[in-house]
Parts: sequence; structure tokens; C-alpha cells
Amino acid sequence: MTKDELITSVIKTCKDTALSKRLTGDVLDAVFENISKSIKKEKRFAYPGFGTFTVRSRKARKGRNPQTGEEIKIKASKTVGFKPAPTLKTSL
Repeated sequence: MTKDELITSVIKTCKDTALSKRLTGDVLDAVFENISKSIKKEKRFAYPGFGTFTVRSRKARKGRNPQTGEEIKIKASKTVGFKPAPTLKTSL
């Protein structure tokens, strides 16, 4: 699903038919921005019935360059993991 498809879907789902695409897009941008800030600050974001986003650490490891086969070092990094809520998981 693309951002445009998400905006259109949200407009169709809402009861207020006066929503514009621009306003809905701005609201969705604000929501995702606040979720990002929460993950950065608190290291997790949970939405009941949907799931939990958490910061996960990856250790440094060795990898291979697929073109040359040369061994390379991959630095330690952080990423965001997602664990679905039981209601979402069972509905799949």
C-alpha cells in the first residue's frame, strides 16, 4: 500500500465526508512523526490491538561482498523491530 492509497482508504473509512486529501495526509504525517519521536525517545511504541515497535541492537559481525567474495566487517547498529499484538496475529 502506498501513502496515497492509505490516505484514500482513511478518507473512505472516516464518517466525516468533508475530509480533504491534504488534511488527511497532514494528519497521517503528524501521526507517523510522533510515533518516530516516541521510538527514539522511549525506545518503544505500543498501540493496543496492533502491536509494539521496539529498538533492537545488532552486534557487529562479518559478512561477504557478493561481487568479490571478500570478507568485510559489518558495524554494530540499531534497528526497529515489530511484534504484532495477538489480535492482529490471529487475524492474519
